[in-house]
Amino acid sequence: MTTAVPEQTAPPHPLREFWSYFSANKGAVAGLVIVVLVLLVALFAPLLAPYAPDLTNSAVFLKPPAWQQGGSWAYPLGTDAIGRDILSRLIHGARLSLVIGIAVVAVSVLVGTVLGLTAGYFRGVYEIAVMRAMDIILTLPSLLLAIVIVAILGPGMMNAMLAVSIVVLPHYVRITRAAVISETSKDYVTAARMNGAGHLRLMFNEVLPNCTAPLIVQASLGISTAILDAAALGFLGLGAQPPSPEWGTMLADAREFVLRAWWVVTFPGLMILITVLAFNLLGDGLRDAFDPKLKR
Repeated sequence: MTTAVPEQTAPPHPLREFWSYFSANKGAVAGLVIVVLVLLVALFAPLLAPYAPDLTNSAVFLKPPAWQQGGSWAYPLGTDAIGRDILSRLIHGARLSLVIGIAVVAVSVLVGTVLGLTAGYFRGVYEIAVMRAMDIILTLPSLLLAIVIVAILGPGMMNAMLAVSIVVLPHYVRITRAAVISETSKDYVTAARMNGAGHLRLMFNEVLPNCTAPLIVQASLGISTAILDAAALGFLGLGAQPPSPEWGTMLADAREFVLRAWWVVTFPGLMILITVLAFNLLGDGLRDAFDPKLKR
């Protein structure tokens, strides 16, 4: 009598498994769709925008949106105080805001990973010095620290990006250090060390690849933080300078018209809200997909 041997199914592809956990979070999927749309708008801004972002028209000062009395479909979202098309400025502003967010996160991840990796691997006095410096940065209010840094360096988009990078740096250092300490105590690192692997190989070939999941999640959330902080600096006049169509700068330019021209404030604020919310939802979905404790 023969017994049937059960068929062994192949394990699912890692990308398919990741997508199954990620797509279970409907909010994360919605955030991903919005992020992709904003990226496409930023990429094709010159083709999508009906006008140049700094083009003025003295005949249409503070023209309301098209659906409001006095509006025109030539300017669907209205114009600002000097006759610039708000829709065109929002579209071009998406490019600036995303560049700020991605550049800030790229610098913070690079520097924070190196500091956290070396601090968690070598430990000792070096670790204490790095972590106490990060603790000092964390004790200061983030926006206030960014304002102080920009005040020292001078207003401008590059200095604002540098200030925000310094403000968010401790989060990446702490996450990387914690992950490295956890990984270095595992058997595969000990085996690689016994086989003669040097410090650089252990850090970058063995330990670091297994620490990327929390960094990816933090980076996706960090883009929204960077966009929000850069918009706040722009609103205070310390970030991107006029006539730049950065969303925070647009809000700053429209402060005196809040009561009589609601559209010049509402639409830039909505763009900041939607973009930041989308990145936060995306980060939640990535956390659910990468963290085995949260997988459904």
